[in-house]
Amino acid sequence: MTRRALLVVDVQNDFCEGGSLAVDGGHAVAEAITRHLADHADEYVAVVATRDDHDAHGTNGGHFAEPGEAPDFAATWPVHCVAGSDGHDYAPGLDLTRITHHVRKGRGFPAYSGFEGRVDGGEDHGSSLADLLAGLDVDEVDVAGLATDYCVRATVLDARRHGLDVVLLDGLHAGVDPATSRAALDEMATAGVRQAPAGA
Repeated sequence: MTRRALLVVDVQNDFCEGGSLAVDGGHAVAEAITRHLADHADEYVAVVATRDDHDAHGTNGGHFAEPGEAPDFAATWPVHCVAGSDGHDYAPGLDLTRITHHVRKGRGFPAYSGFEGRVDGGEDHGSSLADLLAGLDVDEVDVAGLATDYCVRATVLDARRHGLDVVLLDGLHAGVDPATSRAALDEMATAGVRQAPAGA
């Protein structure tokens, strides 16, 4: 019997409209995930939300552009998702009551994939995402969140590397740029990721 988890990637204020690295449609994605959870949360053995969790001091290992320098939006980025800031918070449209585990990533170093993070709180505190899922005997993950062409892509590809079946839920993710999002979707499909409507 398949044991599924839902990975909700980086649905944070700084990645939604009005944030420092805003994705068009970010708030709509948050609300769509909440609707999906209202109907399907009981189908998952875990609902894991990841967050960028950067340090306010320094560049987080070169992830933030140096002060006075413009970010290149490829390897360096504007300041975003600093721990304790409003931008670090989950988007208000995301219902947190159905989240079972929280994962933080990127404190002091560049991190895109949720598999680079650690569980924050609870009895699994400090565990890697891979160990958390293995401990729950998860063999398939549904993935949603922001942004399709960056942290969603990285999380999905790492999930495949860890031997998990992966379904990317249509309508529950949004990308920064149409061209790079299309390329990411093609790359994920090549890696064996299925794309399916939410709830299918």
